[in-house]
Amino acid sequence: MAMASTVKVVLGSIAFAIFWVLAVFPAVPFLPIGRTAGSLLGAMLMVIFQVITPEVAYDAIDLPILGLLFGTMVVSVYLERADMFKYLGKLLAWKSMGAKDLLCRICLISAISSAFFTNDTTCVVLTEFVLKIARQHNLPPHPFLLALASSANIGSSATPIGNPQNLVIAVDSKISFGNFLIGVLPAMLVGVSLNALILLCMYWKLLSIQKDTEDAAMEVVPEEEVVSHRFSPATMSHLTSLNSQEWNSTFESMNVQTSPNIIGNTGHIEALRNRISSTENEIHEASSGEFESARDSNASKQVTDDGLSQRKEKPTFAMRFSSMKALDLMQALEGKEEVTARWKGMLWKTCVYLITIGMLIALLMGLNMSWSAITAALALVVLDFKDARPSLEKVSYSLLIFFCGMFITVDGFNKTGIPSALWEFVEPHAQIDHMGGLAVLALVILVLSNLASNVPTVLLLGARVAASAAAISPAYEKKAWLILAWVSTVAGNLSLLGSAANLIVCEQARRSPHLGYNLSFWNHIKFGVPSTLIVTAVGLMLIK
Repeated sequence: MAMASTVKVVLGSIAFAIFWVLAVFPAVPFLPIGRTAGSLLGAMLMVIFQVITPEVAYDAIDLPILGLLFGTMVVSVYLERADMFKYLGKLLAWKSMGAKDLLCRICLISAISSAFFTNDTTCVVLTEFVLKIARQHNLPPHPFLLALASSANIGSSATPIGNPQNLVIAVDSKISFGNFLIGVLPAMLVGVSLNALILLCMYWKLLSIQKDTEDAAMEVVPEEEVVSHRFSPATMSHLTSLNSQEWNSTFESMNVQTSPNIIGNTGHIEALRNRISSTENEIHEASSGEFESARDSNASKQVTDDGLSQRKEKPTFAMRFSSMKALDLMQALEGKEEVTARWKGMLWKTCVYLITIGMLIALLMGLNMSWSAITAALALVVLDFKDARPSLEKVSYSLLIFFCGMFITVDGFNKTGIPSALWEFVEPHAQIDHMGGLAVLALVILVLSNLASNVPTVLLLGARVAASAAAISPAYEKKAWLILAWVSTVAGNLSLLGSAANLIVCEQARRSPHLGYNLSFWNHIKFGVPSTLIVTAVGLMLIK
């Protein structure tokens, strides 16, 4: 592609530079407007500077990618409501055999979860679980936080729905979900294993010392807090009554006779409560009357008073009996409602999991990925059978807007001709048919992913890398796309700023109440550099 005019090159470069600064450093002092507004600003400048026309800008927005991203986010919201991630948290704490076992378990669960529910979602919901488990076992948090973030990045490389850059690659390359999974899965599995091994080697002594010197007096987090964020409902207190087998049999027969008519009758429960209250008042009044009569009576009227007292005891006993029957009936109603609600909840969760599995099967069958995800999302909305606004409000619309602005900005920068000129310089040395060229290509992707972020890197290099590989052999085109997916994803582990998942873990850990921990840039990069280089190099040899 020929270079554009000098004015367009300069103005397009300025617009892209503003976008890049705000995307990498969203809180810069001179313009702290954030990534989303920064991408829109870059897109607007491309149009204002006439680098591209408004019509070209609209065409640059890739609707299939936005549809797939929206659908997977909605499905993730409903999976979180169905306690999927709570169960993953339980797996972390279930029969743990020490710090090293826990670290390996975090790596495995994080990788598998991120492959199907995106790396960002996995990091958002599992960070606090990891912090609580580390605190419970009196362990240093940072090895486990590094395991969570790095394994989430590596695991997300295996599927098109694992991360945003893979969505772009899958849509642009037309590679099916199944072929994508088969091509990257071996590299992902070996990469996660190597990543866990590197963590164990780096922190073996630290984890062993913490385990041997555990302070028994240290505050321990209860198991319930580790595996669940919910409080158990309080149980109803029962009133003390006379222990009579005849009464119990009477109550049971009464429940059997009335049960067909009481299910779901909440209005009747309120009537019973009122009845109990009024009956207790009558009992109190009757008892007070007895006491006053006994105190003021004389000896001559004792026999008469005793007879009157016995007659009063009879209605008092009947009132108590009636009160106990009403109370037992009310408890039976509430107990059945609780059982019904529990079964409805279990049925709803099962349906959510089945719909999600159906979506994955549709993707594996090669159906349109965007519409498969959107169909699953709408099926979950209909299944919920209530106003979907609270669930839809959890979707990251700012991310969707960021993608729109980024599509326009990157397309405008491509129109300047600068990326094509740079690729023409690098292309002869980055051929994937030999190891030297493969290493150069991987290094270029690695550096650009950390400088310009992985999604813009994929947008800038994707078509060029694929075309260069196809010129060698059509069989290499698919491999080139998968190499781009693998390297751009694993590159996120190089530094704390390399991927959004790293930043999510860092911020979630820092802001966690009572469990806050600051994962520093240097703590991350000491592990990130060797892990990224080793995992990337080994994975390249396994990409099919």
